[in-house]
Amino acid sequence: MTQTWSPQSWRSKPIRQVPVYPEPQAVEAVRETLSTYPPLVFAGEARNLKQSLADVAEGKAFLLQGGDCAESFAEFHPNNIRDTFRVLLQMAVVLTFGAACPVVKVGRMAGQFAKPRSSDVEVQDGVELPAYRGDIVNGIDFAKSARTPDPERMLRAYNQAAATLNLLRAFAQGGFADLHKVHQWNLQFVAGSPQGRRYEELSQRIDEAMAFMQACGVTPDTVQQLRETDFYTSHEALLLDYEQPLTRVDSLSGEWYACSAHMLWIGDRTRQLDGAHVEFLRGVQNPIGLKCGPSTDPDELLRLIDALNPQNEAGRLTLISRMGAEKVQAHLPALVRKVREEGRQVVWSCDPMHGNTVKSGSGFKTRPFDRILQEVRGFFAVHRAEGSYAGGVHFEMTGQDVTECLGGAQAIDDAMLGDRYHTHCDPRLNANQALELAFLIAEELKSERLARGQDVPTVRVAGE
Repeated sequence: MTQTWSPQSWRSKPIRQVPVYPEPQAVEAVRETLSTYPPLVFAGEARNLKQSLADVAEGKAFLLQGGDCAESFAEFHPNNIRDTFRVLLQMAVVLTFGAACPVVKVGRMAGQFAKPRSSDVEVQDGVELPAYRGDIVNGIDFAKSARTPDPERMLRAYNQAAATLNLLRAFAQGGFADLHKVHQWNLQFVAGSPQGRRYEELSQRIDEAMAFMQACGVTPDTVQQLRETDFYTSHEALLLDYEQPLTRVDSLSGEWYACSAHMLWIGDRTRQLDGAHVEFLRGVQNPIGLKCGPSTDPDELLRLIDALNPQNEAGRLTLISRMGAEKVQAHLPALVRKVREEGRQVVWSCDPMHGNTVKSGSGFKTRPFDRILQEVRGFFAVHRAEGSYAGGVHFEMTGQDVTECLGGAQAIDDAMLGDRYHTHCDPRLNANQALELAFLIAEELKSERLARGQDVPTVRVAGE
């Protein structure tokens, strides 16, 4: 891993999870076009995120990373972007106020278009077609015209990502995130639920605190953090033909940055040490993530850490555990122990979604909410036992009122899954389930900080 790096050097490495385009020259033409487009994010923003993640690595903050499993062209709408952003704000408020912990907010948005697949093909009624790999590659309809990989889709994905980022920046900095508006963040279908009532009670406590600060002269006009928030974007860097032309040299530092998102990650299927995805991400200076599944070997993980973060820089690398509820206690301790004993500075985050996917009796791919909670609890328990810091959560969710994951306070059962099952790929938490998860994490964080001897204000909210 010591050879000279360039944005093209990944092409000399073996690669997995890539589409086969029928016309390679068309792919080259799209890459050339993308290389002339403006960057979607800026190097300074990525550096700011890295500094915030350094605080997480040192146990001073918490990473909240969430959004769609796979963004689609069909569901692209400003209301959907707004509602997902709003739920993430609600979760961040629950964590910040309930656990007295700063929260770093990162969306799986504005670029999460490509998905790895367990098979290159899909067969229906004896007909074999290429697998659906996300809207940036091909269409979800089971037809040859839709499933044939089309490089022009990368241009549409770029334009949708640019529009999404523009709206997210407006929401984050244009007054929508003002803490005086916490009551308004409750979605209509959440407001009357148990989690909505808990959130409303917490909002009233925040209002009291804000009124006290205003009486002391601390207002949104004088303190920017009360009316604005930092919000970053991320996605899996799977389609390198898209990532490469959006990788640019920062004019201030002279270093390479991937300008498709603030943070990129490597999936569990593409984390080969000698593979193309590791090669590509080792050379960009963005904060990056690495998924760690049950098959991850501790020594192999250490080699990957050293390849991706050779300077042992805090905030550079986030390890995203995705074990499954029944495997987290068996497989995670050895990884955490190895990383801690070898003195590597990383953020540990929990993806409780991908290891808990099952097929329901009605045939839907789903995720039982109790297994999601079980993995989160197991994640915190392992880090507590190993003397490490459980620094974040990474999950798939939407602000829409979907019925894709079983259970939760709404008690979604098998018969209800088909009511509003809209995902293009994997099942997502709805807003109620996401808030329920946030309250659980707040309690875990509160316990963690108390165990470390840090004072945490007592905050009682309805339902406790």
